[in-house]
Amino acid sequence: MSSKDEVLKGLYENTLWGKAPPVKEFTNEGLELGMTPNEMLWDALIPALEEVGRRFEIGEFFVPEMLIAARAMQGAMDILKPLMIDSGVEKVGTFLMLTVKGDMHDIGKNLCDIMLEGSGFEVIDLGVNVAPQTIIDNVTEHEPDLVGFSAFLTTTMPMFKVNLQALEEAGLRDKVKVLVGGAPVTADYAEKSGADGYAKDASEIVRVSKRLLGVEGATKVNPDISAAVDAVQNMASKSPQDDS
Repeated sequence: MSSKDEVLKGLYENTLWGKAPPVKEFTNEGLELGMTPNEMLWDALIPALEEVGRRFEIGEFFVPEMLIAARAMQGAMDILKPLMIDSGVEKVGTFLMLTVKGDMHDIGKNLCDIMLEGSGFEVIDLGVNVAPQTIIDNVTEHEPDLVGFSAFLTTTMPMFKVNLQALEEAGLRDKVKVLVGGAPVTADYAEKSGADGYAKDASEIVRVSKRLLGVEGATKVNPDISAAVDAVQNMASKSPQDDS
């Protein structure tokens, strides 16, 4: 088994180069050695993403390298997140999350999932490229309080209206609050699409969701979860929007 220093080095280097399987292996090894999520985040994972962002800014890395690094980080967060979420947090509501049909991007959506779960929401994630009928079926089955549509491409943003119309025709529109978001999405576009709310990024989604549900009280998320989400968002914000 690796030492703690070897785990931190392995996490850093493999996150930097976007090698997801070794990142998961080193994360599990770290836990077996008694390391805390805080140690692995602040001493390896977050610094690795900061270095990815720096290399992108000076032209050594490009968008693909940023995306695979973020996915590698996501693999570690999938393991660490349950250990970082306060088991005593009261359930706030159920959130059905998805990326719209025709869009395969999921990093922003996944970050929103982390923030929501960390603040007491039960999240049901339908994944990417989700068709309107799949949304209807899952709203009927799970009866969520909120539904989130994510779009990273300007060409898939019109699916917001298509999905909202599908909910209306199925008689479900008044049963859920709908939030939309994604890199090219604006508050004005969200309003014109007929959505109930708009979240610029993962750091806003909990506040907006609670407001739509009429839930009082401050939004409390584990600061280490927030820091990890911010690190990915800060790195991703350096890249241009991809309309391809």
